[in-house]
Amino acid sequence: MATKPPTGDPVQDAPQVTAAPHAAAGLPAVAHTLRAATRQMGLRRTARTLLKVNQKDGFDCPGCAWPEGDERHTAEFCENGAKAVAEEATLRRVTPEFFAAHPVADLATRSGYWLGQQGRITHPMLLETGTGPDGRDHYEPVSWERAFAIIAEELRALDSPDEALFYTSGRTSNEAAFLLQLLAREFGTNNLPDCSNMCHESSGSALTETIGVGKGSVSLEDLHHADLVIVAGQNPGTNHPRMLSALERAKTAGAKIISVNPLPEAGLERFKNPQTPRGMLRGTALTDLFLQIRIGGDQALFRLLNKLILDTEGAVDEAFVQEHTHGYEEFATAARTADWERTLTATGLDRADIEQALSMILASKRTIVCWAMGLTQHKHSVPTIREVVNFLLLRGNIGRPGAGVCPVRGHSNVQGDRTMGIFERPAPAFLDALDKEFGITSPRHHGYDVVRAIRALRDGDAKVFFAMGGNFVSATPDTLVTEAAMRRARLTVHVSTKLNRSHAVTGARALILPTLGRTDKDTQATGRQTVTVEDSMGMVHSSRGNLTPASPHLLSEPAIVARLARAVLGSRSATPWEDFERDYALIRDRIARVIPGFEDFNARVARPGGFALPHAPRDERRFPTTTGKANFTAAPVEFPELPEGRLLLQTLRSHDQYNTTIYGLDDRYRGIKGGRRVVMIHPDDARTLGLADGAYTDLVSEWKDGVERRAPGFRVVHYPTARGCAAAYYPETNVLVPLDSTADTSNTPASKSVVVRFESPGSPPGDTP
Repeated sequence: MATKPPTGDPVQDAPQVTAAPHAAAGLPAVAHTLRAATRQMGLRRTARTLLKVNQKDGFDCPGCAWPEGDERHTAEFCENGAKAVAEEATLRRVTPEFFAAHPVADLATRSGYWLGQQGRITHPMLLETGTGPDGRDHYEPVSWERAFAIIAEELRALDSPDEALFYTSGRTSNEAAFLLQLLAREFGTNNLPDCSNMCHESSGSALTETIGVGKGSVSLEDLHHADLVIVAGQNPGTNHPRMLSALERAKTAGAKIISVNPLPEAGLERFKNPQTPRGMLRGTALTDLFLQIRIGGDQALFRLLNKLILDTEGAVDEAFVQEHTHGYEEFATAARTADWERTLTATGLDRADIEQALSMILASKRTIVCWAMGLTQHKHSVPTIREVVNFLLLRGNIGRPGAGVCPVRGHSNVQGDRTMGIFERPAPAFLDALDKEFGITSPRHHGYDVVRAIRALRDGDAKVFFAMGGNFVSATPDTLVTEAAMRRARLTVHVSTKLNRSHAVTGARALILPTLGRTDKDTQATGRQTVTVEDSMGMVHSSRGNLTPASPHLLSEPAIVARLARAVLGSRSATPWEDFERDYALIRDRIARVIPGFEDFNARVARPGGFALPHAPRDERRFPTTTGKANFTAAPVEFPELPEGRLLLQTLRSHDQYNTTIYGLDDRYRGIKGGRRVVMIHPDDARTLGLADGAYTDLVSEWKDGVERRAPGFRVVHYPTARGCAAAYYPETNVLVPLDSTADTSNTPASKSVVVRFESPGSPPGDTP
């Protein structure tokens, strides 16, 4: 049983690079998955745990939010999902003795990979600056009672409730998220930044304006029955691997697939389904047409396609447009000004490829567009997604079976958190219902999102930071600015299962509150508890762990929030926090009375597979917008301009990574091994810039504020990216993303379009992901 964590920090070796995309899945992936799981859990625990992942009587994978169908495979998980489960269900432990041996200064020198490999945190820990036995700062064990008293003391000392920040990661359950937003609003603030602010906020902003609901409009069955699926700015092979099975099924039924991306991605080229013998041996070629687009050119592409549809006799669904849409004439006028020359410049595509895409579009009666961060993290992301909606509206592809919008959420229950009220700009109707149910008066002014929260910490306008999961300093932009801002706080609190970089970048005082994971049994005073989550397509289902918790000193997330609320609010709160901790069904009863679509919540979620939330555009072609119809829009076309001698950098994940969690130092599908400080550049661009394959370079970002942001010591990899573009992994490159470089309207960091130049380094440093 290999459960001992690494003794050193094995990330100093230079990466080995073959620089060729590899085929996805198949027997090597299965073997790799099982090896990774057994290293953390041992053989018996691996079998016991993985067979419960995403099962109707099991627990929801803590990784991505891709939905499960009604019929489940015995092994209903992907490679990265298995790694996420293994790291949570690991037998490795981070004890008080570990913290005694590792002062904070030492933890700050370790890579994210090393920190995550140490195991589950077993006790609540407190950092008081300068109190360590050797004169250095150490975390020391603290009782839960004292921990809650410290947080209450710091919150009560604030001049205003708006000096507190309550951050939420997507892994949080519906029950915990509902309690956390209730606590924040009873305390008096809407400062509820969450990880959605950094990913699909642009999707929510665009979809709310255009179709009236900030979520996708398709089901898994729709995907199976589409005629055409366009996958834009998304790499499902690494980030949502189970989506490949759905695409394979659609393909088998006759669908065509267009992938639009600056990099070729192995999973979309050929999927080797490990669930079937044929899939493992032969695989399925998924993509029929690969449009290798220049970074940020998507709006221009869809605008030209819309012009071409308008110019094709009989291509527009005129009955749908007349009955269900608003703003068509203004949109059509703008779309007809699109021209080939400017579009080819913006996209880097060939005219023949766009014409082939058009023929596939016109031949499809049911079209779905899927997207992820490649569309959402640009200055012009919201207009880009609006243009995607225009594209679908033109041919009546919303509210039709097998058609619609499909923003693919990255993190399990990030969508559910927003549904539960984790939002800095809540709708008045939600606050009215919350106030009526609990007899409180919620604040009506808007709170801070992630970017504004960092500014508030930086400027001294926020003093207490409470995080329900996540790795805030590694996930956010402008790393040096963010870390300096966090260090200005009076108190930072992280509800966590494992160590990460955020535990080493703290306020004057810091707490780590260890919590149960998805795999753990949750037993409270009334017995075994169940939590619920919402997947990327609006299905709500239960999750129930089956393992003995990693330590008797852990509390569940709902219990942590309930006990904190009692400590902070005291007798001024009439909310039955203690009852909520004892029985989560009581929380669900209150959710049912506050949030539309959750009526009879407990009974409906008890059914195997759960239930679908209502979606007016999908269910009845009703669009709850300000006009009462689906809105066409006519924003000017934008795309990034690139100065001479510069490239446009996108940040992305390696295959051995989920969000900021690093599972290993290989990117098998891209042929990169043993390291993460690599920058992928087209060979012709690299030669023009004098960057030899294997050479080392510093990446320096350029933005209008004139501040130099540098990521040193990256190995150049000649790779078939789009011309003028480069790619490198985050969080290592988050240091290059300016805090104020954000998407219009959504304020999402523009991490996919960073202008960079290249400078010679002194010597190659080690990896510090």
